[in-house]
Amino acid sequence: MLLQDKKVIVIGAGPVGLTFARLIQEKGANVKVYDRDIDQFARIKGGTLDLHYDTGQRAMLEAGLLSEFYDRSRPTGEKAVDIHGHIIYEKFPDKVSRYYRPEIDRNDLRMLLIENLMPDTVIWDSKLVSLEKHDEKYLLHFENGTTETADLVVGANGGMSNVRKYITDTTPQYTGSIIIQGEVLNPEKNCPNFKKLCGNDNLGVVAEQKFFFSQVKAKGVLNYYVSFRRPESWIKEHELDFQNNTEITTFLKGLLSNWSDVYKELFQATDEFTLLPMRKLPLENWNSHHNITLIGDAAHVMPPYSGIGVNIGLLDALYLAQNLTDERFADIDTAIASYEEKMFEYASLAQKQTSESEERIHSDKDFEEIDKGKR
Repeated sequence: MLLQDKKVIVIGAGPVGLTFARLIQEKGANVKVYDRDIDQFARIKGGTLDLHYDTGQRAMLEAGLLSEFYDRSRPTGEKAVDIHGHIIYEKFPDKVSRYYRPEIDRNDLRMLLIENLMPDTVIWDSKLVSLEKHDEKYLLHFENGTTETADLVVGANGGMSNVRKYITDTTPQYTGSIIIQGEVLNPEKNCPNFKKLCGNDNLGVVAEQKFFFSQVKAKGVLNYYVSFRRPESWIKEHELDFQNNTEITTFLKGLLSNWSDVYKELFQATDEFTLLPMRKLPLENWNSHHNITLIGDAAHVMPPYSGIGVNIGLLDALYLAQNLTDERFADIDTAIASYEEKMFEYASLAQKQTSESEERIHSDKDFEEIDKGKR
């Protein structure tokens, strides 16, 4: 095996980095994962993740975790709704489709993966500051003052990855869309009308060149996104204070002034808001590099409008692990190059699909028109 007697360091304990670690550890590799979070119980913001049967679930299967994933995930219905709070259509999983793309909370997926790694594989409270090449090895420096050496470094630390600069000068570019994310801890009490409308299902609205999407997590917490288009300069010009819930609630009520009070009830009940400018990393101009690569958002960050980002990242983990743990390649660099060539192809296609979705859902069309256009 190419990784025999090699030390692999993964930066980032998200689902992609942890899955990669599981895949190569099962083959006997010596791997450590470093993450900036204080511990494995740190709360991860954001909605649930749906792992698709033909992408993300393939990685879970290869890792021997598909059955456990099914146990911890849940099939989820989908509702398309208009701005008046009327359901346009709804679709619920049946016996055939229940495993096509079940949802799982981010923290639950993290725990599933950690529990299936060897003890002390993940080193917490370790933010990478820099790395440097010494002969055939890397020396990594962490903010807490510790250092580590590695024969292979895999950057899996998200869209703002600081490992990326050692591979490419390309940086993520603003796509023109902004998401305001909201989280409601007790929706049944604080926004009962919206909770009645969404139930435990995903709910989406496309109207007025805006996109609204909500999800209910396993313990009842409700997460939602309001997406709209603005020039990048708008963010600084308006300087919304995301520590001031009243200010953000007022802004959203104005942004969706024609929408039903059921949405405004939701905004009023929100416990925490987050600003998320959407960015995409063009897959181009990677420099020559040795025994280092990127997976997941670190390699190809894209907006969430097609719901495929984590699934593409899990394919990265699967293909890179396969290349590094079989006998097809003469050395690690050749295995990495083969993975990257393949990844560029499927990730570029995923980015194209996401960009097309981003355009459609911010157009003048509503959900019904978009649905007809797909038929």
